[in-house]
Formats: sequence, structure tokens, C-alpha cells
Amino acid sequence: MAKTVILHLSGEDPVLADIDQDPQPSDQYIKVTNMRKRDGKPVSYLAAGVQSVIYPWHRVTFIEMMPSEEERSQVVDFFRS
Repeated sequence: MAKTVILHLSGEDPVLADIDQDPQPSDQYIKVTNMRKRDGKPVSYLAAGVQSVIYPWHRVTFIEMMPSEEERSQVVDFFRS
């Protein structure tokens, strides 16, 4: 099952993407699918019909791992009353 991540690339705005598995320390690159801007619009620098993109680690600043719906239901949110 694909996980949604926010991918922060050097010199670019953050984008949403899906990954099939968590990155491992031994990986040389990260492969993402379904890249889109945070508002859901297509990423302008990708050609039409691109299914997946492979980025070498030196291009990736950091990755935010978003919880799945199942994981989100198990998290207790704190709030002020």
C-alpha cells in the first residue's frame, strides 16, 4: 500500500507524492509516484503522462511521512478547551 509523503527537493517547492515502501539507509535514490503540488495540481516540470520519478538522495532535503487513515485513527490529538 502506497504512503503519501511531502517531498522537499533542493531549490523546489514541496510536492506530494506516493512511495511504495519506506526508504532504507542503503538506498541510493527514492522512487516516487503520483507527484503533484500540495494543492493537487500537476507539477509543471514533469512531462504529461509521467508515472514515476527517481531522485538521487543529494536532491532530497527531507521527507515528511504522512500517516495513513488507519494510523491517523490510532493517534490521539491534543486540543485546548
